[in-house]
Amino acid sequence: MKEPGYFKTIYLSVKSLLTGMRMTGYYFTHPKETHTEQYPDNRATLKMMDRFRGEVIMPHDETNEHRCTGCQSCEIACPNGSIKIITKQEVNAEGKKKKAIDTWVYHLDMCTMCNLCIVACPTDAIKMGQKFEHSVFDKSLLKKILNEPGSKVKSGVE
Repeated sequence: MKEPGYFKTIYLSVKSLLTGMRMTGYYFTHPKETHTEQYPDNRATLKMMDRFRGEVIMPHDETNEHRCTGCQSCEIACPNGSIKIITKQEVNAEGKKKKAIDTWVYHLDMCTMCNLCIVACPTDAIKMGQKFEHSVFDKSLLKKILNEPGSKVKSGVE
């Protein structure tokens, strides 16, 4: 098979360039038809897709209760160790010891947003949030404690 000639290569290159420039020229002369969204200016109306994975969050209800039992399934499922659950032993009213979470640490700087922790959670205690602006100058600000102070497990969640 013969290679395309020198002049044919130049012709195809110029044709490709003009095709792209024609599209650019069209949108330059018809500015009302552009579909570009001006990101920082449209924050108030910006709607992320439902399937967007922004960060791991632990929802709490109005009485500061969550669904996390401290089973550490999410920590085990995380492929790069961005979740660390520190547990403690609590004594309930019957005198039995029960494991409860002390601190639920999430390292956003190491998270790959793979969603494996969400799938592994047996009580649906965590989910992926919609926040996507995580730029900071200090890396320590990307370490988040997901359980709120004084929070406890909802009754009936085992």
